[in-house]
Amino acid sequence: MIFTDTHTHIYSEEFAQDRDAMMQRAFDAGVTRLFVPSIDSTYTGKMYKMQEQYPDNVFLMMGLHPTHVKENYEDELAFVEKELADASRKFYAVGEIGIDLFWDKTFLPQQQDAFKRQIQLAKKYKLPINIHCRDAFDETFEVLESEKGEGLFGIFHCFTGNFEQAQVAISYGMKLGIGGVATFKNGKIDQFLRDIDVSNIVLETDAPYLAPVPHRGKRNESAYVPLVAQKLSEIYDLPVEEIARITTQNAADIYGI
Repeated sequence: MIFTDTHTHIYSEEFAQDRDAMMQRAFDAGVTRLFVPSIDSTYTGKMYKMQEQYPDNVFLMMGLHPTHVKENYEDELAFVEKELADASRKFYAVGEIGIDLFWDKTFLPQQQDAFKRQIQLAKKYKLPINIHCRDAFDETFEVLESEKGEGLFGIFHCFTGNFEQAQVAISYGMKLGIGGVATFKNGKIDQFLRDIDVSNIVLETDAPYLAPVPHRGKRNESAYVPLVAQKLSEIYDLPVEEIARITTQNAADIYGI
């Protein structure tokens, strides 16, 4: 079985002691495509190094994470645009971008502006977007509504909303990124996922965060994608091989591989 991790922070400091071993565990588990989101310009060098080390397995995004939208966000957006314009390097999405009101609401207007402008960059370069949304569904949907239509598509990363919000996200051309939360007893999304066609689902870890059961509370890593697939196999009453096949194809369709 071949799996795709559509969202993993393999450059994280959490993997400093065993990064190569972590990558090998992912490959051994059948997770052969790892899509890596950007946070801000300070992480770019680490991302590029991982892609150069694993050119057949690591696929990069470029974007400004909403929690890193600060006073200097104009400079960061300029950096994002410069990197996307560099024909010598390939990016597979603009992400992760969006709105996060969990930690701080101070920069909400700037987050909204950065989100909208990065969606427009994605359209310019004909790329999907990878959305981060935390405590901000209404605000996120407001921006998506303003940008809906041709050229808007991507993945709603780490989807944790309800059934109605899932339908809205899908209506904007988004696949739902499903990870460890689906395995949590109180995760809630497992209660309605069966009502969402599996053609709208992709797998992810968000490693090193949100490890699935039985690793909940510990460091997450891409090798745990099959644990999420197993949970979806139970929810959809499909063989895990079929979940692997469908979600890998969904990811390939979005990212253009």
